[in-house]
Amino acid sequence: MSRRSVFSVFAGAGLLAAGVSACGPSDPPTPVLPGLPGSGDPEPSVVGGRLGAEWESHVRTYMSWPAQQSIWKQYLEDVRKDIAGLARDIAEYEYVVMLARPDQADAAQRACGNAVEVVPLAVDDLWARDTVPVFVEQPGRVVGVDLNFNGWGNKQPHPNDGPLGRNLLAHYKIPRHQAPFTAEGGALETDGEGTLLVTESSLVNDNRNPGKSRDQLEAELKLTLGIEKVLWFDGVRGEDITDAHIDCLVRYVAPGVVLLDKAFPGAPADSWSRSSDQARQVLAQATDARGRKLQVIDLPQPDPGRITGEGDEFVSSYANFYIANGAVFMPEFGDRQADDRARGILRDHLPGRDIVPVPIDEIAAGGGGIHCSTHDQPGKPAR
Repeated sequence: MSRRSVFSVFAGAGLLAAGVSACGPSDPPTPVLPGLPGSGDPEPSVVGGRLGAEWESHVRTYMSWPAQQSIWKQYLEDVRKDIAGLARDIAEYEYVVMLARPDQADAAQRACGNAVEVVPLAVDDLWARDTVPVFVEQPGRVVGVDLNFNGWGNKQPHPNDGPLGRNLLAHYKIPRHQAPFTAEGGALETDGEGTLLVTESSLVNDNRNPGKSRDQLEAELKLTLGIEKVLWFDGVRGEDITDAHIDCLVRYVAPGVVLLDKAFPGAPADSWSRSSDQARQVLAQATDARGRKLQVIDLPQPDPGRITGEGDEFVSSYANFYIANGAVFMPEFGDRQADDRARGILRDHLPGRDIVPVPIDEIAAGGGGIHCSTHDQPGKPAR
């Protein structure tokens, strides 16, 4: 059993529905912060907004300090080292905010160093991509879209991460819009020009959006995020905690150009390689919101026999990279040939940026990666 698979076992047994926490005793949830813009009723519409591409300018990167021994067991300090190291690396290029429980903020600050701002705000785990709101740009302002995080379809209890969107937006006085659907940031990939990539397995799923059809969700995505066209991929249901987020499968690197995760040559076919094959078929036939055919670049995975990490839920996809101001942060898995190949592909398709490999074995063993651990806010750089 891997480091996090205990949760899916408990959830599958129906214990969460019965009110038994798979994490054991948990801290009480943080109340919603009152009295600040964004903390009251959400705005009724964000029509006319735009969901920007990740390569556009960021005012800051958000990250979250892993909080619970009950989730990470004996690996908590190891994963904190990975998170602190990643935060320090990103802080070389743009402003980084680490969200941490108030009683853990001092320890997080010591680990991350003075280049990272630690903000005391209760969190449960490190997956900021999914728990922090997505940001839609409107003339003269940015609106935070709260995606109603529910622990990836109630697979894990997240009493603090659930209201994190509302509380973070209140802290920064950013207007809040509550999405009419439930999703996570890692489920959404855009070119910044009106095209959105998503997996059906993650959104058209009764664990998040019971009773809603794909057509209904597509209409809501377009209205909420200022999207003109949605490209749907099958994904994979029930085999990882996210139900196959798009950010480990297909990523934009420029309008009309995507990188596609590809299994290591010769690896046995499985749900994930079949998902990649299906995505390739969709991409080959698709046009984006501007009518362009898509250029598809393979991004091959490392040799499973050469990676330095381990675990049943280890994520070895290079597609889970993060584009920051002036740099791209990619996972380094220990297969030198594959690591170098991925670095070259990213350099070729994101020119003018430093390509920074980061070892993240503990994060990857927890079922995620660099993109899962970061969340960008668009705007003029803070420094």
